[in-house]
Amino acid sequence: MTDIFSTLGTWNWLIFGFVLMALELLAPGVFMFWLGLAALLVGLVSFAISPSWQTQLLMFAVFAVAAVPAWRHFARSEGSRSLSNPFLNNRTKALIGREFTLEKPIVGGTGTVRIDDTIWRVAGPDAPAGSRVKVVQADGASLTVAVA
Repeated sequence: MTDIFSTLGTWNWLIFGFVLMALELLAPGVFMFWLGLAALLVGLVSFAISPSWQTQLLMFAVFAVAAVPAWRHFARSEGSRSLSNPFLNNRTKALIGREFTLEKPIVGGTGTVRIDDTIWRVAGPDAPAGSRVKVVQADGASLTVAVA
């Protein structure tokens, strides 16, 4: 058994790392990726220095264990990116405070406004077509406006 470990070399670690990453593609779960990255790191370090097989196994264990906090940090920073775009899944909230021109007049409390390539139903005080309105509330696909 020690003969197998004593023959561990740089190329073995690199191949092992790529095999683990390929397994990650077949069965995604982000677990094999970090083990594959640890094996690749051991292979790269082995290029620079020629450690013993015991040191190589120890480096693999350390890199694999260090990958867990690295993954948590990476996942946390990915989650914080969604905070930079708070309207990602609620785009109508992003329309609040913006001004638009009425497409059709507001008569009896309802009218329409064109926003980009979409016609939106608006509710608010009566106003003629072409007047500027400001969105004050968004509820689903309906906007409440006030004359700007």
